[in-house]
Amino acid sequence: MRNLIQKRLGKMTMAVTLSTAVLMGGTAVAIPTPKAEAASATSKAQGVISTAKKFMGRPYNFGATLGNTSSFDCSSLTWYAFHKYGINLPRTSQAQSKVGSYVSKSNLKPGDLVFFYSPIHHVGIYIGNGQFIHTWGKPGVTISNLNTGWWKAHYKTARRVL
Repeated sequence: MRNLIQKRLGKMTMAVTLSTAVLMGGTAVAIPTPKAEAASATSKAQGVISTAKKFMGRPYNFGATLGNTSSFDCSSLTWYAFHKYGINLPRTSQAQSKVGSYVSKSNLKPGDLVFFYSPIHHVGIYIGNGQFIHTWGKPGVTISNLNTGWWKAHYKTARRVL
């Protein structure tokens, strides 16, 4: 069966190894499994984080133009990093806080969006081990700890969009 699927899918064998394949009308169709979808989300999350990290130290600029990489505000950074991986987010942190699904702080995974203030007007990307990447003020794009100081006191919520 695997050889038949490989012949019918040609170069798409990667999708078959991460999915369950079925024959429908003589054509092999890959059906994503939960494990394959989780692997894909993890891969996208690492890509999103890697993209954001490329801009470490890049200046903060409130109202930065979407797609411009010479400076960012918090939501243009998240927009840009996710956009590179086919995930379209709204422009503002407040609007971004309404997409995807709610995630408790104790269940954060790399790639989740984390939000601050009430009402929400700051966003970053969780990267693991209590840390997130974001941009603000003098440091520009930087990594901070969710569980210390100002960020701990002003943490509001998180969303999973991957």
